[in-house]
Amino acid sequence: MELSTWLLFVSFATISIISPGPAVLLSVTNSLKHGLSKSLFSSLGNITGILVISSAAALGLGTILQTSALLFTFFKFAGALYLIYLGIRQWRSRVNAFTHVPGEAVLQQSHRQSFVQGLLIAVTNPKAVLFFTALFPQFINPDTAFFTQVHILTFTFMSLSLTTLAVYGLGASSARAWFSQGQRVLWFNRISGTIFVSLGLGMLRLRSKAT
Repeated sequence: MELSTWLLFVSFATISIISPGPAVLLSVTNSLKHGLSKSLFSSLGNITGILVISSAAALGLGTILQTSALLFTFFKFAGALYLIYLGIRQWRSRVNAFTHVPGEAVLQQSHRQSFVQGLLIAVTNPKAVLFFTALFPQFINPDTAFFTQVHILTFTFMSLSLTTLAVYGLGASSARAWFSQGQRVLWFNRISGTIFVSLGLGMLRLRSKAT
């Protein structure tokens, strides 16, 4: 792969990655509610999901999703329902994660749970599979080793994603003191919960070429 092609991919990928989406929102939410380490584990889960998606796209799942209405619908509803579930749980949470409320237990989230959250958000998104299916061919030279180029593009995307999510998580972590005051964390729960639900409902509007 030529350096100019790789740099073009980095530019394109960076623009798409820094745009706030479910993974960014999850990173910020976990950082504010559970701490930076939980945010980092959800980010690691997300890039693991990216690896799975990239592999699936390279093996042709993206094409299958575009031609199989049933499979596409399954992935679409699975991803949408998971986002809506996260949103409802977030919206209903009245626990201030920063200061203990007497008589109300603060639920602690494990690193494993954080990792699984990030992984599920990635792998249940059919739009991501279609994105990789459409993106990779634009930067791959058919005259050279296909899977070597796929590996380069995948690990580049994973590195950029992890860095971006870590920056978002670090920024949110630095704002924990501000959120610890008054009812701000409760409003954050409601706003972020609403966004999660909106993203889930938006996913339900996705259409494949087979429908």
